[in-house]
Amino acid sequence: MLSRVLTSALVGIDACLVEVEVDISRGLPAFTTVGLPEVSVRESRERVKAAIQNSGYRFPDDRITVNLAPANIKKDGTGFDLPIAMGILAATGMVPEEAARRFLMTGELSLDGRIKPVKGSLPMAIEARQKGYAAVLVPYDNRREAAVVSGISVVGVTTLSQAVAHLRGEICLPAESFDPVPVLEDTARSADDFSEVAGQQHVKRAMEVAAAGNHNLLMIGPPGSGKTMMARRFAGIVPEMTFEEAIETTKIFSVSGLLEKDQALVVRRPFRAPHHSISDAGMIGGGNIPRPGEVSLAHNGVLFLDELAEFKKPVLEGLRQPLEDRQVTISRAATTITYPSGFMLVAAMNPCPCGYFSHPEKACQCSWQEVKRYRNKISGPLMDRIDIHVDVPPVAFRDLAGAAPAEASAAIRRRVIGAREIQARRFAREKHLRTNAQMKNRHLKKYCAIDTPSARLLETAVDRLNLSARAYHRVLKIARTIADLENADRILPDHIAEAVQYRSLDREL
Repeated sequence: MLSRVLTSALVGIDACLVEVEVDISRGLPAFTTVGLPEVSVRESRERVKAAIQNSGYRFPDDRITVNLAPANIKKDGTGFDLPIAMGILAATGMVPEEAARRFLMTGELSLDGRIKPVKGSLPMAIEARQKGYAAVLVPYDNRREAAVVSGISVVGVTTLSQAVAHLRGEICLPAESFDPVPVLEDTARSADDFSEVAGQQHVKRAMEVAAAGNHNLLMIGPPGSGKTMMARRFAGIVPEMTFEEAIETTKIFSVSGLLEKDQALVVRRPFRAPHHSISDAGMIGGGNIPRPGEVSLAHNGVLFLDELAEFKKPVLEGLRQPLEDRQVTISRAATTITYPSGFMLVAAMNPCPCGYFSHPEKACQCSWQEVKRYRNKISGPLMDRIDIHVDVPPVAFRDLAGAAPAEASAAIRRRVIGAREIQARRFAREKHLRTNAQMKNRHLKKYCAIDTPSARLLETAVDRLNLSARAYHRVLKIARTIADLENADRILPDHIAEAVQYRSLDREL
């Protein structure tokens, strides 16, 4: 007796079609799973056997061989429980095999036959549509996630017996429907608002420029100057995600198991703020079977690193590839996986170990060598990849006690959206290019041409500050964003002058 049902395996954030072949033959009772199964897949035999018996069906006392094809891809996770159980029931005639093969299915089985949610339902639904299948069978808690994919039928099931009854035609479970428009529109802004931040106008301006051009930002200032407070309000001035960006982000959260129950889409830009004790695997991703790290979980969102100089050096150096390439490649002996990592980096650090270097009122207790050693924890190549460096001074009393409210996040956000729309029109014919920060060197001559006065000003800045080639290109990109915020077609000397001010760490101590 031989049967075949369909499921999928995760490879990075994508799904790969897997055929579950079940052969039941005469012989001593045995249950063998082949096709590069990991431990969680090999253990499925106990869950499958108990679930079938406790659901009222007979488990065959014969030799059972389960093959997961193709056999050159590692299979991991508990989502193979349901397709293996269906393969056994189809081989014994309890379920029509033709009906079972209409679905790609996934789900973890409890010993009593309940079907638990699993990771990766959204990538499986996308794979099903791409391969021309019309329906997927998923755990009930994963139904909304999978229903995001249009053009296929998504059926959510709660128990093994319910799934069997649906395939037999004894009951007809409704297909889940999903309309993304209300979900994308229902993105209530955070209660934290820039109107609550007293003073720091030039820092707010730098954050506006960073949000408008998708630039990375580093704030340097003493404790209590408001760096963390402003960083947590940064998401309130960034434009909402498009549907395509929401799908990309949701796939990452799906394979990581971070979607909430019944959550269909991640519609708010992620804001990830890992502690400085994080390992390089936690930041970049890793494991025997690589999993996404914080740089991927922040894709299409913000990665906030507070106390940047306190992070371990391998962790910081590991940021160089994702910051430059907007993706991270993790290599292991058995596999190499690439995850997207198109995030905005917002970082904060003290100017010295005690935090009071150049403070107007409190004396710094650090020696000159200690200050330089502290700042040298951030390597030059990493610093070059951070577009904007801005000093954050202590807040003056007159600003704290001022009665006039500061500008709200909504007003800043409108200007940011206007600048992003200009960039969208500019890069409409460019593939994989959406914002100024993503421009490569070949784009600078085309989109960042400057006149003679601007060129002279920039030449003086490069000579006096000893800017690297990468820093020079960063200044041009920032100037282009400043011009977009002012709705200017050309980059003017004023734009260059402001952009140069955002390279504070390039100046000599």
